[in-house]
Amino acid sequence: MIYRLIRPALFQLDAERAHRLAIAAMKHMPARRPAKAGGSLTTSVAGIEFPNPLGMAAGFDKDGEVPDALLGLGFGFAEIGSITPFHQAGNPKPRLFRLARDRAVINRMGFNNLGGQAAALRLAKRSGQPGIIGINIGANKDAADRVADYAQMASLMAPLATYLAVNISSPNTPGLRALQDESALTGLLDAVFEARGDTGPPIFLKVAPDLEPADIDAISRIAIEKGLGALIVSNTTISRPPLTSRHAGEAGGLSGEPLRDLALQRLRDFRKATGGAVPLVGVGGIANAQDAWERIRAGASLVQLYSAMVYEGPGIARTITSGLHKLMLRDGFASIAEAVGSE
Repeated sequence: MIYRLIRPALFQLDAERAHRLAIAAMKHMPARRPAKAGGSLTTSVAGIEFPNPLGMAAGFDKDGEVPDALLGLGFGFAEIGSITPFHQAGNPKPRLFRLARDRAVINRMGFNNLGGQAAALRLAKRSGQPGIIGINIGANKDAADRVADYAQMASLMAPLATYLAVNISSPNTPGLRALQDESALTGLLDAVFEARGDTGPPIFLKVAPDLEPADIDAISRIAIEKGLGALIVSNTTISRPPLTSRHAGEAGGLSGEPLRDLALQRLRDFRKATGGAVPLVGVGGIANAQDAWERIRAGASLVQLYSAMVYEGPGIARTITSGLHKLMLRDGFASIAEAVGSE
């Protein structure tokens, strides 16, 4: 209710400025302990026990400034980043646009972040605190060897992460999505696994929704062969379904409600291609409990959101998790794991 009252004023601000204000406000929120595993929504993925299946997607907290505040809002896990080895200013502003009539966002941020060392120092200070933190890693735009960048980040962040998410699907770093090609992906993952070490956290891979069937099959086969902890399906789209907002023509990745159907279909495609052998994280267009439940029934063991919080506010996590509990009971499931892929 409070957020709905202040949202019109926030929406008068540039989207990126409003986002920075949100981060600043979260830094001053009273500390709240994260959800504990053991409840009805607890689920296990890649050897990690998640207190509930709803996470904050990468992109909201790029530098790992407020992961504990996010967990305190009721998210079962928070994924920070993307973080690159070196500080990167990102693309010229403006680069973040609300499409309010479409309940969507377009961004062309370009992996803006303060760099790996700054994030590592910040995250080291929370060592020993409870809560599941995924760290999403990327490569610098001007890197001579992008695979080496991912390896460097895997080595740096492995001791600080519950899981590592390899982001090769952002549309805002030229050439990055080429790493989804079969031969390039195999070499990249080999380097990341070696850099992570034998006792490091699970490796998740974040893929684009704009993939051809042959790409889906190849990525799925590699994910099984390499023993990935999960596939995150999916990042923003460069496609453009019908939009009505004034920023509809902006370049960048589209997220939010218009991505929902495409992301759901891509999740189903990966579920079929993997045969359920690799856990899936459903993301893209999830705005309520029904969206999250549909993604779980389609094969997602976990779900994530970001854009929906722009429109619904910080209470969205508790609203969705409460709704998921009711939907699980309504449909006769005793656990989230039991419902995964049951459609």
